[in-house]
Amino acid sequence: MSEKSPSSNGRPLVVGVNHRSSSMLLRDRLFVEEDAMADFLTRLQKVGIDQALVMSTCDRIEVQAYVQEGAESDIENRVLDVMAAHGETDRAEMSGQTYAHWDQAAVRQIFAVSSSLDSLIIGEPQVLGQVKTSHRIARQCGMIGSGLETILQAAYGTAKKVRSQTAIGQRPVSIAAAATQIAGDLHGDLAHCSALLIGNGEMGELIAADMLSTGLAGLSVTHPSERRAAEIADRLGCNVALYDDLASHLIDADIVLASLGRRKHVLDGTMVGSAISARRHKPVFLIDVAIPGDIDPGVEKIGDAFLYNMDDLERVAMEGRAERENESGSAWAIVDADVATFLRGQTERAAVPALSRLRNHVEGIREQALADAGGDAEKATRLLVKRLLHAPSGALRETTHSGDDRSMEIALERLFGLDNDKEPDK
Repeated sequence: MSEKSPSSNGRPLVVGVNHRSSSMLLRDRLFVEEDAMADFLTRLQKVGIDQALVMSTCDRIEVQAYVQEGAESDIENRVLDVMAAHGETDRAEMSGQTYAHWDQAAVRQIFAVSSSLDSLIIGEPQVLGQVKTSHRIARQCGMIGSGLETILQAAYGTAKKVRSQTAIGQRPVSIAAAATQIAGDLHGDLAHCSALLIGNGEMGELIAADMLSTGLAGLSVTHPSERRAAEIADRLGCNVALYDDLASHLIDADIVLASLGRRKHVLDGTMVGSAISARRHKPVFLIDVAIPGDIDPGVEKIGDAFLYNMDDLERVAMEGRAERENESGSAWAIVDADVATFLRGQTERAAVPALSRLRNHVEGIREQALADAGGDAEKATRLLVKRLLHAPSGALRETTHSGDDRSMEIALERLFGLDNDKEPDK
């Protein structure tokens, strides 16, 4: 049986499709663009949900909601109807490709998504940012109340803990990230490095953009066509280097990205060796992502020249993915422990009003017993015990006579710390 919801007046719910449950085709149809989220949330509000956000990525389209008690009836289907209408998709096409989680399972899903454990690539740091963007949009639309807000803030704390206490996000899992990490391992802080991009291949541009995002100090782009070089430089916000001066530009480059793909080597041993000599043997990281390659493989035999091709980078990325999978067990343990702690805390807070009423009730009985006893302490004690036990005794007799199970008796034993196996002290 699942744990109850984190509040006495609502229940967490998650409904959606993800990379495990559905096809890419269905996710493409249901995808909610950021500028369409407000309208999507308005539709949810019209079907009875007043606290919700929508996560929409290539991995998932998921509604994370907090449903008020009394509004649960058929709410899952109403959410799916909203998703289908948005994607102009027949509900029948979604059959068998959706999921719905309530209560503890819903909280666990929200924590797992924020911690990037429910992603196609585990540990990707941008997932938490995507959740926070969806959270911000939902708040702007008036769709965040205390119930959902409490869960999300706890999920963010867990995500931070997973990131800091495990190595789940430390190894690269993409070609671009692998190249950037190797560059950092070789040169240290990229803020002190410059790079040269040769050609207009997509992968070369992706790697260059990734390095810039991590603080690369400078980037120049060169191409036999100066117009194409200018177009790339404009996209990346960097400088154009004349292709005819390639040999001199190599001298200034700590990192060289070769992505031209002209079916002949752009860089050979003589050119690279001369550049390294001019650099006084300061290391150069050469990345050849062209197919066929732009750099003569013999370059790797040159001292202080570190050559990686696509196969090398893919191997590093695969090792990173394997390590993240290995770390996922520790990360899930953190999530499960935090979910249990969160639910327990919510249950305890929910019990505070009842405990307050009980305390006031007992205090009222005590004061009345003292007044009725007329100053006789023994009489007051007997009256207090009798009156305190009156309602519980009546409830216990009633359940016994009606043939109900022992739930009331067990509850009394637990509440008052009774032990059936011991005879009372004589």
